[in-house]
Amino acid sequence: MSTNTERERPFTIHSSTIILYLILISIVSLFLAFSGAYLFTLYDTDALPVNVPVLFVFNTLLLLGSSFTLNLAKKCYKKDNTSGYINSLMYTIFLSIGFIFAQFAAWKVLVENNINLTSSTTASYLYIISFLHMLHVVGGLIFLFLFWWSAKKNMKEPVTVFIYFSDPEKKEKLRLLYVYWNFLDILWIYLILFFYLNYILY
Repeated sequence: MSTNTERERPFTIHSSTIILYLILISIVSLFLAFSGAYLFTLYDTDALPVNVPVLFVFNTLLLLGSSFTLNLAKKCYKKDNTSGYINSLMYTIFLSIGFIFAQFAAWKVLVENNINLTSSTTASYLYIISFLHMLHVVGGLIFLFLFWWSAKKNMKEPVTVFIYFSDPEKKEKLRLLYVYWNFLDILWIYLILFFYLNYILY
């Protein structure tokens, strides 16, 4: 007769993890579809490739910086470091907002160089793809703000701090947010390299 321990599964996957990875798969599919459409337009028509502005590279540093500070928040959470956790989340929010504003600045540079949504089909793809990526950053930013607000509101006394840090649900959600944020980094670097390589190799 088997015991309860023997009947337990060797591992379990949190439902939030499954949902997140399904979301990531759908995002990958979306951007691969746009990448394929861009290549088709570039090589099957007379359209010329469009180069990414230098500001897009600077934006990459902001996004990487936000992942670094989010990783710090994750480490502070494990060490029960209240001030470090809250401050790291705040820095992540500031860097993410900086990334969004820098995106608008980069689009402004493109417009000033007569590269806009109507100038060419390839330029349209650059705007659409970079805008879609920014929307995913905005989505993550909402959850970042909720994490920061919850910590700022609840972590005021030793008891509430203990309850917050001992909550496995919060720990799991923070881990998933970190996975999502690193995914956005990888996706953005891919997009920068994709446009740049197609520009220099065309």
